[in-house]
Amino acid sequence: MSEKTLAYLQEKRSSLLDKLNEFLSIPSVSTSKEHKEDIHKAADFIVNYLNEIGFDKVEKQQTKGHPLVYAEYNEAGPEAPTVLFYGHYDVQPVDPVELWESDPFQPEIRDGRLYARGSSDDKGQVFMHLAVFEAYMRTEGKLPLNVKVCIEGEEEIGSENLYEILQEKKEMFQADFAVISDSGMIAKNQPTILYGLKGFTGIEINVTGPDHDLHSGMYGGAIRNPLMALSHILASMKNQDEVVTVDGFYNDVEPLSGHERKLIDQVHGEDYTISTGVKETVSEKGYTAKEHTMARPTLEINGMFGGYQGEGTKTIIPSSATAKITCRLVPGQDPVKIQQLLEEHINKVAPTGVNVEVKKEKLSAKAYKVEPEHALIQKAAASYSKAFGKDTVYVRMGGSIPVVEWIEDIYNIPIVLLGFGTPDDRLHSPNESFPMDSFEKGMETLVYYWNEVIK
Repeated sequence: MSEKTLAYLQEKRSSLLDKLNEFLSIPSVSTSKEHKEDIHKAADFIVNYLNEIGFDKVEKQQTKGHPLVYAEYNEAGPEAPTVLFYGHYDVQPVDPVELWESDPFQPEIRDGRLYARGSSDDKGQVFMHLAVFEAYMRTEGKLPLNVKVCIEGEEEIGSENLYEILQEKKEMFQADFAVISDSGMIAKNQPTILYGLKGFTGIEINVTGPDHDLHSGMYGGAIRNPLMALSHILASMKNQDEVVTVDGFYNDVEPLSGHERKLIDQVHGEDYTISTGVKETVSEKGYTAKEHTMARPTLEINGMFGGYQGEGTKTIIPSSATAKITCRLVPGQDPVKIQQLLEEHINKVAPTGVNVEVKKEKLSAKAYKVEPEHALIQKAAASYSKAFGKDTVYVRMGGSIPVVEWIEDIYNIPIVLLGFGTPDDRLHSPNESFPMDSFEKGMETLVYYWNEVIK
């Protein structure tokens, strides 16, 4: 079955690229009202393509924000499994546009890479799935399994309406498993199974003192400095061994097994000293840097501000200070509980003489992990290796994809993360690109995978 489908993808490579370029040329920036019409154009592109492919039911569903594209293919029969394919058609803004070497919405291939906003995140990867569906329909007259499609237009703004939709229309989106291609590999042409993601939560700490900035000579020594108070609070939350010192923070952490430590040790990917420019890495005591980033929780200060920021000196005691903190969480940790523990710690250590307010961020997500030995994961690994000609490595990622947690929470189904991006894709930055190797071998992987799933 796969030979004819693969031959079609090779034969139609040029026309498929033209179609992808048409998709990428639509500036579907979800953060900007001026691109509202473009958002609808991108959704319509997907609707039209799914209809061309031959899906049984295709809908452009209106939401409280940007439209969601839903589609069904049910001709594989009741005995065949049903997959829910998720992706997104919205993209990040292109600013600063002057740093792009070519027009971000005029796709261009240079040195084996396709340059355009959305080429990797996530239009290019979404399109690969649609092209493979087309190839099956044109060569076999059918898809090997039943498919439900969910492609949204709000991922880059936090998927503001998706959770509610998935809950309200649970039966519509129900499937046996889900596949998401909105991630990547640890290196170009290195097949990578992403079997775990960290959860996410955050808080903002606001410290206020006097009702206006004060002269530091006249009031220093009598009035508590909000910036100093905030510094004291922040310093109390993590020690020099990168261990979080908030009581209860690690209580529910799922231990890192010896088997997983071996899997992580086998990953030879990014050298942090080269990619970041630091002289050395630091990690939680007892764990390597890879283990910490992939599989241990973190607490980071994302921003700290207050007082005078201009050139030279301004001798003041600032009236307020603010810090933003986020935590990446691992299986077992509950985002709401972590927020509560942070607030309790802050209230306990807060100095006198200032008011301290903790604002809990609304956007949170639990961690996700599927066992590497799961049959669907093993079939994905074999398909990757067959297409790329290399052994597949297994990793957990420090990032978070909220929709993964939502699908698991609502549907309780396995989720396979089949990503084909690379560390050099410059996601969200000027000159975003996607390797043509990933485009071609990625579609080959998908053909092998759908054939494996039905065995």
